[in-house]
Amino acid sequence: MDFEQYLHKLPNLNNNGLMKHIERFKKLCKLGVKFGWLEKDPAVNYQLHFDKVERDYLTEEELNTLETSILEKQTHKIVRDIFVFFCYTGLAYCDVFELTQENIVLGIDGNKWLMTQREKTVTKIRVPLLDTVLTIIEKYQEYPKCIQTGKLLPVYSNQKMNQYIKEVTKKLKIEKHLTFHIARHTFATTVTLSNGVPIETVSKLLGHTKIATTQIYARVIERKVSDDMQILKVKLDKRGKSVENQSNFI
Repeated sequence: MDFEQYLHKLPNLNNNGLMKHIERFKKLCKLGVKFGWLEKDPAVNYQLHFDKVERDYLTEEELNTLETSILEKQTHKIVRDIFVFFCYTGLAYCDVFELTQENIVLGIDGNKWLMTQREKTVTKIRVPLLDTVLTIIEKYQEYPKCIQTGKLLPVYSNQKMNQYIKEVTKKLKIEKHLTFHIARHTFATTVTLSNGVPIETVSKLLGHTKIATTQIYARVIERKVSDDMQILKVKLDKRGKSVENQSNFI
């Protein structure tokens, strides 16, 4: 509790940031008990309470604008391409940074898949590669930096990537504070869940160990709700006409 009070006095730290600090502290306490450094866990009864937040993501229109817009600077072109790669694979920055040609394998369907391991959870990930992703990979096969490093894509540092993508979105007038983690949210929300991919499949693609983690992304999107209700309306209309025809026949 003293630690929590101390954190409350720090500037620019919201509740969820504070809870993340205590969450890490609780992990250290468990580790201390495990290795015999502590006789008991002093944080065992502390309950974490995170505020629910709306995770930002690109809409289909914004993603299309990002994909198709003409950019002048080479750095902007590269970062835009890599961001789009993130949006269609759902990978995190640290996982994409380490990718090489060896990570591309033939999947069970005979098509190219990307096989890697999440650095955060050490979970194996297998992602079927969409045409957009394959085009980006092919584009950078002969790129000097990729040949020199043996990497799949010419990825800059995380700080530079986030800096450049902000410059791109400002130029394209996309009114969102983009970071490369938002590309992962975009994959989960706009690319997969909005297009009817089951949440169990999305969870597998994201490399989540628990379905509850994926449910954070399963937000209700008005267009998807509208589309689903339209399908229901058509089915009910057909059923109503069928019943009416049967009544007329009788």
